Amino acid sequence: MEVTMVPGKGPCFPEPLREERDLERLRDPAAVVSELAYVFQAITLTRQRLAGRVPLIGFAGAPWTLMTYMIEGGSSSTMAQAKRWLYQRPKASHQLLRILTDALVPYLVGQVVAGAQALQLFESHAGHLGPQLFNKFALPYIRDVAKRVKAMLQEAGLAPVPMIVFAKDGHFALEELAQAGYEVVGLDWTVAPQKARERVGKNVTLQGNLDPCALYAPEEEIGRLVQQMLDDFGPQRYIANLGHGLYPDMDPEHVGAFVDAVHKYSRALRQN
Repeated sequence: MEVTMVPGKGPCFPEPLREERDLERLRDPAAVVSELAYVFQAITLTRQRLAGRVPLIGFAGAPWTLMTYMIEGGSSSTMAQAKRWLYQRPKASHQLLRILTDALVPYLVGQVVAGAQALQLFESHAGHLGPQLFNKFALPYIRDVAKRVKAMLQEAGLAPVPMIVFAKDGHFALEELAQAGYEVVGLDWTVAPQKARERVGKNVTLQGNLDPCALYAPEEEIGRLVQQMLDDFGPQRYIANLGHGLYPDMDPEHVGAFVDAVHKYSRALRQN
């Protein structure tokens, strides 16, 4: 499908999927490797330029999140058209989710071949589903992506890479996500760290979860918030991060203050 990036709006699909028959115009998922070769080239160039300073993380949207864009034509506050498919066309919905999974697996493996050292799967629209729809239309494909990516890397003789799953507003499925085959579960800022740890157990790493809007605060306050976050998570099996993405008007100096505070308080935690 044609996708354009519209300033201020994000990804837009000029001709979204409207009917079941529209699935027939989708291309073979195998075309991903040739069509998105420029992504792999960019990863290789970036990895070379980084010269080992920091790890390079590859990523993709999860099947349900991609499906919402393809049907809604862009972002939506309700995802009503995409959810209409789940209720009215469950069979076609599963067909589309399988097509997307079949495209995602070689895409993510291709990123590792190109130099990505970890992979993150973004289920950005998990919160629109609720437990029942999530378990039926999102979770099986999230699991399938992890399982098949790991198998494909092994078949290719490549070392495994850590995989992260981030389901925004998917706090109702933390236990399921912790068992979905990923080494790391990302949390948004609406989840209390201690409660998340109680729910997922000790064997999975947690990532998150400062409210991105905290970066509008003065730098001293950012430092205090980071310290509180690190205290709440504790030093074991934890990756400090924001609870979602940055916004365009955020001051890069405040992003730097966040990173510096994480390093500063991490060292103090480890020493104690």
